[in-house]
Amino acid sequence: MTERPTYQEALRRTNLLRILAPFDPHVVGTLPLGLARPGSDIDIVCCATDRSSVATLLWEHFREADDFALYQWSARGRPVVAKLSTYGWPFEIFVSSTPVQDQAGWRHFEVEKRLLTLGGPAFHTAICALRAGGVKTEPAFARALKLEGDPYAVLYDLFSTSDNQLNAA
Repeated sequence: MTERPTYQEALRRTNLLRILAPFDPHVVGTLPLGLARPGSDIDIVCCATDRSSVATLLWEHFREADDFALYQWSARGRPVVAKLSTYGWPFEIFVSSTPVQDQAGWRHFEVEKRLLTLGGPAFHTAICALRAGGVKTEPAFARALKLEGDPYAVLYDLFSTSDNQLNAA
């Protein structure tokens, strides 16, 4: 059995970011945050007004990949989602007509990155412990910060909060 490459090397080998370059691809999620658990996937968010063109592109390049699936949500702007596995890694590509900087996945990622920087190693350890206990990422942050309400909505709303305000949280 060959050793699985790093997620960065798997991204390089797939050329996914180059293939998706016209659609403003960004890697988000637990891997770049250092919060991955076994089975974590490589999450990529993109923006395309013509989501069918991205679906066609993904089909052309990755239909032979293990576990390849391509579907379109029926609500909330009808984003396209592709899933595949290659180089020992599961990938999930989310394509919305919403600009990346306004997508929930991007906003959550940016807030979580800032919170981890502000909170330092002890906060990172606390989030990792919650994740190890089976808590999803956004709920783990909300629990560690004692934030009330829907953790996904709360983190989305924290995106516009200054670092000083986040530090006070």
